[in-house]
Amino acid sequence: MAILPFSLINGLPADTVTIQDRGFSYGHGLFETVTVHQGSAVHWSEHMERLRAGAARLAIPCDQQLLDQLTADLTKLLNSVDHPNDKMILKLTLTRGSGGRGYAVTENMTVTRVLTLSPFPEYPDRPSENGIKIHLCETRLGHNPALAGIKHLNRLEQVLARSEWQDSDIREGIVCDHTGNIIEGTMSNVFWVKNGKLYTPDLTQCGVAGVVRQRILQLATAEGIIYQEVCANITELKQCDELFFSNSVIGIWPAVKCLQSPLKTNWSIGPITQKLQQALAAEGI
Repeated sequence: MAILPFSLINGLPADTVTIQDRGFSYGHGLFETVTVHQGSAVHWSEHMERLRAGAARLAIPCDQQLLDQLTADLTKLLNSVDHPNDKMILKLTLTRGSGGRGYAVTENMTVTRVLTLSPFPEYPDRPSENGIKIHLCETRLGHNPALAGIKHLNRLEQVLARSEWQDSDIREGIVCDHTGNIIEGTMSNVFWVKNGKLYTPDLTQCGVAGVVRQRILQLATAEGIIYQEVCANITELKQCDELFFSNSVIGIWPAVKCLQSPLKTNWSIGPITQKLQQALAAEGI
């Protein structure tokens, strides 16, 4: 049996792709990060739907046959590792494939699919329960509606934002766009609560529309929590009652403190955050 991390590339055990792959050369691809819980990929169909939508925007062929191949790859991967029922992380990468020099796509290119299983990270400080300290990033996201929302391979803005702090006590950062509107965390989506209403940034100009972000909005509706997607600047977070971050691995991490001006603030882990955490936990996140 394979030892983690373990990868399949186009359905075969491997850990390298050619330097001519367009994902490597140009970032011409997408990825999904998925929690595997009790032998199943959590929210798999939602991840596949986002992958299909993102592929359409990047002109990457992604028909039902390819989605079925990815599902078969996942099954093969889980059957190849010890303790397949353990909690793990799956990273799925899809690129336009390999070709020669230049930006043009030739007709004979075949999509590259990469699936990697890794151990689930340990969080001894229990950020879900105790909350996290956050950083207010100076890095700003540029607007590009053609790429907004999708999880493409070009993550340099997030890399730069995450490089702004080395303090291990700080677990996430708030990132704004070039107009000063709140967009997301460096690796997550962001939500806040004010007067019992849930808010999250509008992502029509930039940012990643996470699968768990969408699931939280669905759960909020089911719980009778009113929500709104808004354009808002950082002063909104100084006045809110609860603040939290989400993605497919961490679930929900509440923010409790920021030490930087103009966001030098403390927050409580409130009832809406806790209710949504419980709902996600029931789904394996």
